[in-house]
Amino acid sequence: MQIFPQLRLWGPVRRLEALHPDANPRQHYPDPSLQSNGFIFVRIQGGFHEIRNSICDVVVIARLLNATLVVPEIQSTTSSKGISSQFKSFSYLYNEDQFIAALTRDIKVVKTLPRNLKGARRKKEIPSFKAPYLASPYFYRHNVLPVLKKHSVVELVVSDGGCLQALLPPNLEEYQRLRCRVAFHALRFRVEVQDLATKILHRLRAPGRPFIAYYPGMTREALAYYGCAELFQDVHNELIQHKRLWMRRRGIVKGKLSVNSEDQRLNGSCPLMPEEVGILLRARGYSWDTIIYVSGGEVFGGQRTLIPLHATFENVVDRTSLSTPWELNRLYGREINVGGNYPRSPPSILKESKPDAWNTIGPRPRPLPPPPARPKYPHNIEGWWGWVAESDIEPESTVMELRTNAHKLLWEAIDYFISVEADVFIPGFDRDGKGHPNFASLVMGHRLYQSASLKTYRPDRKVMETLLAETREHLYQANYTWLRSIRQHLRKSLLDGLIEASTVSKSISFLSHPVPECACSRQDSDQSQAQAGGLGVVHRCPIWMHSQSGFRSKDKQTEEEDDEDESTSELFFGYKSENRVEGSGEMNSKEAILLNDQEELDGGER
Repeated sequence: MQIFPQLRLWGPVRRLEALHPDANPRQHYPDPSLQSNGFIFVRIQGGFHEIRNSICDVVVIARLLNATLVVPEIQSTTSSKGISSQFKSFSYLYNEDQFIAALTRDIKVVKTLPRNLKGARRKKEIPSFKAPYLASPYFYRHNVLPVLKKHSVVELVVSDGGCLQALLPPNLEEYQRLRCRVAFHALRFRVEVQDLATKILHRLRAPGRPFIAYYPGMTREALAYYGCAELFQDVHNELIQHKRLWMRRRGIVKGKLSVNSEDQRLNGSCPLMPEEVGILLRARGYSWDTIIYVSGGEVFGGQRTLIPLHATFENVVDRTSLSTPWELNRLYGREINVGGNYPRSPPSILKESKPDAWNTIGPRPRPLPPPPARPKYPHNIEGWWGWVAESDIEPESTVMELRTNAHKLLWEAIDYFISVEADVFIPGFDRDGKGHPNFASLVMGHRLYQSASLKTYRPDRKVMETLLAETREHLYQANYTWLRSIRQHLRKSLLDGLIEASTVSKSISFLSHPVPECACSRQDSDQSQAQAGGLGVVHRCPIWMHSQSGFRSKDKQTEEEDDEDESTSELFFGYKSENRVEGSGEMNSKEAILLNDQEELDGGER
């Protein structure tokens, strides 16, 4: 086995090794006041990534307004959704006690409202605000704070995955680090979820090999928002178009109903398909037996969409293949039986017999009676085959669907934990059904904070689709020039992709790119130590982070040879490509050392 390619594919990114997690306060940061301005009760709507973003924002808002935060209520995990009664809303997903204890020095958190305010909430007598998306601190100080002081309680309804602007003024930088303390330290999954995720991670690492976590990002909402319906066929195309029509009527989508999906794909606005991701990873040099963990809940189109990826890599797994149904069911607890929503056998049709009337009424010959209307059984009108053709309106979710949505939060929590710990992470898409950063963006932000030097590919989809279009008809017989272009782009994306995240994703979601605020200080060392105030070591930012020009890969590194096994088009997808004639492609240890030293001088990654 060659050592150098293993380091290149799995080793750390050297230029990011200087970044260390550091979310501690660096300036004067007093403990929360004993006398607060009142209680903030929050109801959070949305999916996993929206919930996580929103919780971090409401903690910052509570600190900003000197308010006591009631443990947020996650709408999709309330008891009305049919989930187990042994869990409260927040504790269905997260560890409530850990959340309260970790924020002791930041804000005061209580589990419930006082008894008198509970009654007022039931009667809907407390003031309520629908939190605007990415609202400024000014909004809360001048609109919410006066009402909070007057009534001692306000209710916030958060539905878009972020209720506070991502980029705060420099004088509020400590609040950015508070976001990091919430997201990366206070928000721990409940014990059962954490234990199962750890078991699955150990099973992944049992063979003693590293693995890649891949997030497809192919949700129906995202595909509809960006107009990617034509990437699919048959009913999946109809389902996406139906959703896009629904989103246009509610003002979520501003464009036309019919969009050229091919143009969207070439523009980088559509997800990379699993087949394309498989080809990119093989082109980068990962062998056919590499372990690929598919994360992020269900993939639109089902397992059929992942067949090309299974054909490219033999070890494609997910949470269901690494755990038993019994282990997953334990997470849900004891749930009520919703018998009316399970599939039922079609009822029998009673033939109406009218022999007397037929024999006595009217002259003969008589025309045959019209055929009976086609019977509609409940099992025929549930699902897309009923409502796509019957109505332009999305059907109301059944109790079973609402319960499944709550289960999806637990599935995504497991996938999130494993994706953060993976040796390599690659996203197929980083936007959700509203154009906001999605699950993959949070994973990449968490990896950047916790272990920045781990390989996280951030491919430019527009560049990738352009390269793929060049050889679309011969993807599996690509020439060496094309392979080299793919390798160079993926290698550059390890660093250059951070610039894209810092300018695009960070302006919408701070947690997608929490550096340098939560990693290092860009001030001079004396000033940094003075501000640290004895709170600990302040890590200085690397010199290359002080300017974007230094952040990009060097030209010399861009032109650097990949120094792989001289992969040819015949060996690109050859399962036995490693069994080659001795001396034909292997480099000796001296050559590997020289190349490694040269790459060190160039500032590249291993």
